[in-house]
Amino acid sequence: MPTLANLMRVLEQAAPLAYQESYDNAGLQCGNPQLEVKGVLIALDCTPAVVDEALAKGCNVVVAHHPLIFKPLKRLTGANEVEQTLLKAIKHDIALYAAHTNLDNVRHGVNRKLADKLGLQNLRILDPKFGTLGKLVTYVPPTHTDAVLQALYDAGAGQVGNYSQCSFRMDGTGTYTPSADTNPFQGTPGQPETAQEQRVEVLLPLHLQGAALRALRQAHPYEEVAYELIKLENVHQDVGSGMVGELPEPLPPQEFRARLRAALGVPVVKYTEFAQPIKTVALCGGAGSFLTGKARAAGAQAYVTGDLKYHEYFAAEGQLMLCDVGHYESEQFTSEIFRDLLTSAFTRKFAVLIAETLTNPVRYDF
Repeated sequence: MPTLANLMRVLEQAAPLAYQESYDNAGLQCGNPQLEVKGVLIALDCTPAVVDEALAKGCNVVVAHHPLIFKPLKRLTGANEVEQTLLKAIKHDIALYAAHTNLDNVRHGVNRKLADKLGLQNLRILDPKFGTLGKLVTYVPPTHTDAVLQALYDAGAGQVGNYSQCSFRMDGTGTYTPSADTNPFQGTPGQPETAQEQRVEVLLPLHLQGAALRALRQAHPYEEVAYELIKLENVHQDVGSGMVGELPEPLPPQEFRARLRAALGVPVVKYTEFAQPIKTVALCGGAGSFLTGKARAAGAQAYVTGDLKYHEYFAAEGQLMLCDVGHYESEQFTSEIFRDLLTSAFTRKFAVLIAETLTNPVRYDF
C-alpha cells in the first residue's frame, strides 16, 4: 500500500514546495508520512465537514488547496474552526496536506486549469519568477559524458520549457597532479597529467541542486569532481504568477463575460467598463489584484481574478476590463488537478475522490 510520503512525493514533483510564496504554509499539515493511504478526499478548503466526509468515505488523507494552518497556532483547544478541524483529523488519524501557492506558481497548475476552462490558447506565465534557476558546469572525460549527462537529466536538470535533455558541451584540456594518496582515473600519483575533457553545462532548478550534485558524483569517474554551480537571474518561464493567453476569436466584452459565467458556472461577474473586443486574456486564480499592472503590460484586454477591493478596480484605468469572478470560483477546478495527478500515479491503489462538501462561504441573493 502506498504511503503518505509516496503521495507527497508525487504532489511535490508537480508543485515543488520551493515555489511557494514566503508567506505560505504549503505541505503536510498533520499526519505521519509513513501512514498507509487508504483513500484520498480532495477539497479546496479543509473544514470539519470535509473531515467528516473523509471519515464517511473511508479516506484517511485530505488534500486541499488552501492550508488549514496558515497562521501560527499558539494552542490547540478547539476554540475556532481551524483548531476543531485539526483536532478531529488528529483524533481519527486523518492526514491533511495542502498545495497552495506552489501549485499557483507552476505552469500546469491552478492558472493553467482556469485558462483551459476559458478556452485560451498560446499560454504563458504572466509574471515569471527570477532567481530560481542555476547553471551547473562540470568537466568530464569524453568517454563518460553521456552517462554523466543522463544522470543529471534523471535528477531534473536540462529542462528548458518544453525541451528536455538540454546541455552544452565543449572540448578542452584539463591538467592536474595527483597526490600520493590518490587513485586517479587517469595518470600516476606524483606526476603532472594532461587529460582531454569536455566542459558540460546544464540548467537546473536551484531546489534540485542537492539531487543533481549527488547524481554528478555518482556518475562521474573522477575521485574529485570539479564543478561550478552558478545562480542565474534568468526568468523561469515555467514558474511564476498568473497566466496570459488568447481567445480563438475576439469577443465583445458582453459576450466575453457571458463566456466567463458559463465556463465557471458563476451567477455574477463584477467588472469595469471596457468597449474594445477581448482577444488577449490575463488571469490569476484567487486574490490577484497585485498582477493588474502586469496584465496591462502584457497587452491584455481582460484580466480575470478574484477578491478585488473597491479602489483596486481603478487600476484598470480604462485600459482593460477587470473581471472579479470570486476567489472560490476562480480556483474551483483545482481539485481536478489533484485528482488527475494522483489517479495517474497510483492507478487502482486507493480511492481518489473529490469532496461533495461545499466549502465556499459566500452566497448570492438575487
